[in-house]
Amino acid sequence: MIRCALPLATALILAAVPALALTEPPAAPAPPVVLPAAPVPGFVRAEGTRFVNPDGSTFNIKGMSFGNWLLPEGYMFKFTVQRSPQDIEDVIEHLAGPEEAARFWKEFRDAYIQEDDVAFLAASGFTTIRVPLHWKFFLDRANPDQVDPDGEGWARIDRLVGWAKAHDIKLILDIHAAPGGQTGVNHDDGVGYPLTFYVPEYRRRTLTMWRAIAERYKDETAVLGYDLLNEPITPYHDTDFLNSRLEPFYRELVEAIRAVDPNHPIMLAGAQWSTNFDVFGPPFADNLGYTYHMFWAGPQRSSIQKYVNFGNRWQVPIFIGETGELNDDWNQKFRTLNERFGLGWSFWTYKNLDTPSTVSSINRPEGWDAIALFGSVPKSQWESMEKPSREAVAATLRAYIENARFANTTIRASYVASLGLTATCPGRALAGAGAAPAATAPATLAAATPGAELMAAPTISCP
Repeated sequence: MIRCALPLATALILAAVPALALTEPPAAPAPPVVLPAAPVPGFVRAEGTRFVNPDGSTFNIKGMSFGNWLLPEGYMFKFTVQRSPQDIEDVIEHLAGPEEAARFWKEFRDAYIQEDDVAFLAASGFTTIRVPLHWKFFLDRANPDQVDPDGEGWARIDRLVGWAKAHDIKLILDIHAAPGGQTGVNHDDGVGYPLTFYVPEYRRRTLTMWRAIAERYKDETAVLGYDLLNEPITPYHDTDFLNSRLEPFYRELVEAIRAVDPNHPIMLAGAQWSTNFDVFGPPFADNLGYTYHMFWAGPQRSSIQKYVNFGNRWQVPIFIGETGELNDDWNQKFRTLNERFGLGWSFWTYKNLDTPSTVSSINRPEGWDAIALFGSVPKSQWESMEKPSREAVAATLRAYIENARFANTTIRASYVASLGLTATCPGRALAGAGAAPAATAPATLAAATPGAELMAAPTISCP
């Protein structure tokens, strides 16, 4: 994940939001939530430092994130200035017009993740998929205090759950863009400040969203658990004030979820890019896991020791929710380091445009650079720039959609091998959510092992 803080002065942003309650103290800790002592059949649960299956065996998180699908990020479009979802939508609408832009985004979400993608990950040995969510697909955009029962996100996650069940892989649902913005950078689609922690109505809306998600999926065993807030509170903001609000807000969210769903594990991310666990006290509820994020660190024990210590001290499971974006050699070393200490992993990200650092690479369509140019300058310059014709833009966008379909992407088999797995094409004759994939030969690539070079044949295709 590429992060970018918006160049807005804190005082100006706060002045623009009259509803801020800067002096409101953190909410009083909620009483511990007591869950049933006996495991509930069918659900993975947190037990000591492990996530465990219903039979008590360890459930190993070996995951990929579906970044860019429901929450686009500028760098995945080769944009260097217009990075947030709204900024990206503005670029596409400016060049293609509102009608073509609306068509593009619907087809983008249809094509970017399909059953073939889920089947491939399951066939290749992944056990989990982490799914970043945006509030606008679940809450009523005209009245965000209410859930939108017809919101696009419900149907998309319902369908994804069906695919996950069909292919025996589990989902981690993750709020990447909470109302107001929980991080304070482009990928929470806010205004550049973590207003979720300042504005009471944004907190209420986040609670409403999580309670609705938990209510809908409370009986769904294909959902592994709930990752409450992605990378809350950047280091660029008032961390002394904000960090003290994180765990109290987590208590509120857990209480809201547990009111309707006693079964799913709940994952808590640290502050400052999900790296800072000093914000946490002892676990305040049962069936909790904790997640840290780390990119480009030295693959040695000292990089992760504090997280190992936290898990051992409090007897809670830890997993790395985002990592990667480097190269296969680093992937292999950092992945095996985490596994050495019993930590699960979910790499970022599964699919991206024209890149060697994801599992699935989308071939860059002709004309894309002309679109990316507008995403790489301030909006104030757009009117003075020569625009490609709308017909040319539409053709490029349609080509992108076709290239993003699983069968047309390039699979980086060496990346999969760096994770100790073998890239395996699913059967092409998928006959709906109830059909099992037809058996096919795996890619000719052995799993990576510590100290061994990755084999040749770095890519495959699954036509």
